[in-house]
Amino acid sequence: MVITVFGLGFVGLTTSLGFAEYGHTVYGVEINPERLATISGGRLPFLEPGLDEALLRHQGTRFHAIGPDRLAEAVAQSDCVYYCVGTPYGQDGQADLTYLFSAIDQTLSVRPADRFQVLVVKSTIPPSTTSRKVIPYLQERGLVVGTDLGVANNPEFLREGHCWDDFMHADRIVLGVSDDRSAQQLRQIYATVAEPVYCVSLNTGEFIKYLSNTLLATLISYSNEMSVIADTIGGIDVAQAFRILHEDKRWGGAAMASYCYPGCGYGGYCLPKDTNALYAVARTAGFDAQILRNVIATNDHIPEFIADKIERAVGNRRDQTVGILGLSFKPGSDDVRDTPSAKIIRALLERGYTDIVGYDPVAIGEFRRYYDLPISYADTYDELLSRADSLVIATAWPEFSDVRKRTAKPVVDCRYML
Repeated sequence: MVITVFGLGFVGLTTSLGFAEYGHTVYGVEINPERLATISGGRLPFLEPGLDEALLRHQGTRFHAIGPDRLAEAVAQSDCVYYCVGTPYGQDGQADLTYLFSAIDQTLSVRPADRFQVLVVKSTIPPSTTSRKVIPYLQERGLVVGTDLGVANNPEFLREGHCWDDFMHADRIVLGVSDDRSAQQLRQIYATVAEPVYCVSLNTGEFIKYLSNTLLATLISYSNEMSVIADTIGGIDVAQAFRILHEDKRWGGAAMASYCYPGCGYGGYCLPKDTNALYAVARTAGFDAQILRNVIATNDHIPEFIADKIERAVGNRRDQTVGILGLSFKPGSDDVRDTPSAKIIRALLERGYTDIVGYDPVAIGEFRRYYDLPISYADTYDELLSRADSLVIATAWPEFSDVRKRTAKPVVDCRYML
């Protein structure tokens, strides 16, 4: 099959190269010239193990990174058009669909009228978006869904730092479909995979994605609240308590245990966006979801709790150098979007700590571009250890596990990893 994919971020590039690995021909459309040039040159614009090798395998053969100027050529050949564009959330928590509808408009402007194509939303969108917004949008333009074209959603379940492995060895594949013809066409994309493929309603497909992410967010906020309770009571080894909790055979040794473990709060792109969006959609529908509201509130409060903890550990001298170990939102990734490290740094700055130095194995450049914070940076782990008077572990990079062997300076382990 031939597939066009809008957007070559984490999800879009992984999807494009995954489909190429399946044997399909894929055109990946990227509007950012710098990112397009990087990918066209055979390099990744972000850190993602395994994806770099896939890019080199398929670049120029089954996978073609193109700009908008070649969109008509790509869409004319395509059986399916996938949308992997950003759906950020605004102040009210609602998902911003501007990029999605812009990509749909671009598709409609060049789509061949005599070819049945399925428009597939892989971007995370709140339940009922496809049925209540996308389909009416198409109908207003005189198109009959199921006859002129198909509409579907195909949510992703990718972890940053593990995108390639998660795509190629998925737990499950979910297809939210509106008609049988679209379902059959999408099943052809996944015809060679061994993983279970579920065809569900449009709303169900969208909901499953939020069901997954909000559960993870809830586990994180629950674990962080429990750590606050433990610290308030005192005399409790928080890390040991949670590790023993995971010995319960009902966890089954699953990686889910990493979400039911205290830290600095959830960050990155998906969990904050999706949890806020589902809460906003529920409120708009007339239901104030108290659990989700408090999950969000707990996560928002954790940086202040962490700052209190740091202040108690390192003392009141505001001119001391505080070293922040880790700037990405999690180890194995250079993504700094909504990273707890930035929130902790802001909280420390507000408390009057004037000399903060940050270090991360891979994310310093991204952090400096993304945040305008009055701090300095260390080029190496050793440099940070020598410059700082006290240290804060904000991201659980494995290399930080030896910090107490390498220095006698105060260390605040906000990730409970030591």
